[in-house]
Amino acid sequence: MIFGQRGRRWAGTVEQKLAEQGIKLHEAPTPVANYVPFVRTGNLLFVSGQVCFDPAGKLIAKGKLGAGVSIEEGAAAARGCAVNLLAQVKAALGDLDKVVRVVRLGGFINSAPDFLDGPKVLNGASDLMVAAFGDKGRHARTTVGVASLPADAAVEVEGVFEVA
Repeated sequence: MIFGQRGRRWAGTVEQKLAEQGIKLHEAPTPVANYVPFVRTGNLLFVSGQVCFDPAGKLIAKGKLGAGVSIEEGAAAARGCAVNLLAQVKAALGDLDKVVRVVRLGGFINSAPDFLDGPKVLNGASDLMVAAFGDKGRHARTTVGVASLPADAAVEVEGVFEVA
């Protein structure tokens, strides 16, 4: 957190980068079942899967990739999942500047059986992490096509972050 004149709190560097892209973090979504949104152990923060809800709680993309949902719509949904991941990280740490590195993203793509472009969809989340954190945002990644997701969301993304 950066302090300005008269002690006013300004957003940290990562949040400033997000703001430059038109992204303002909203309150972290609450779990919809029996789990916690994040767990910290040592210097690792594990964030539970985040579906592609926008700040108003509406799905950014609903349905299956390759059967009504385009790659572009899926990438936008993955980006929305990444915003939700960052909202959880901020809830856990208070400041995104405490992220040392994005270690791993795991993406679940609600896919038609013959849809093969899940990695292109998950780039929406990966690109946001790199835009927010620079080289510290480069990460290992897994993309899995699945038969369904909660609320018929098109995309869900989970993450592991090294934190200070």
